[in-house]
Amino acid sequence: MLFLYLFMTEQELQKLKYPIGQFDCPSNISNQHIESWISILEHFPNRFENLVNDLSDKQLDTRYRPEGWTIRQVVHHLGDSHHHSYSRFKWALTEEKPIIKAYFEDRWAELVDSKTAPIDMSLLHLKAVHNKLVYLLKTLHADDLNKCFIHPETNSEVLLSYNIGNYAWHSNHHYTHIENLLRRNNWI
Repeated sequence: MLFLYLFMTEQELQKLKYPIGQFDCPSNISNQHIESWISILEHFPNRFENLVNDLSDKQLDTRYRPEGWTIRQVVHHLGDSHHHSYSRFKWALTEEKPIIKAYFEDRWAELVDSKTAPIDMSLLHLKAVHNKLVYLLKTLHADDLNKCFIHPETNSEVLLSYNIGNYAWHSNHHYTHIENLLRRNNWI
């Protein structure tokens, strides 16, 4: 399989990296956008578990693209990342434009738990975080959606309405990474 990647164009490699494209947030976020994104977040943990739950250890330790993470690392990354996102929502709702703590996701993915731990712990974590997040998001008002946090890497304000869409995209982004690998390898 690696041999095939040597002959891929940069465009083909970008398609492996961003199979659904990068997040393209509408300039005017409507209630319909918010509801759709929340629905994605609500159903993602079960959809994702159904995609990865029956994979063997060998399959879980397969990279979804050259120089990319293994399926196992992606599963654990989603738990870590969405946990951070939930905390960021809470900070923005309880503080005035808090500066959030960024983290080195690539370094987290190289830790032993991300590389070797059973995926069921992150699947359970993802379900718990998404249940709490979705419950919270469904109670927010328009004023809440306009609250923001500051990301220290870009020093930019991130609206909560944007962050809902970004994490719906993030869910689908990594789901598609794994789904495409499973299809390429005839595992589904």
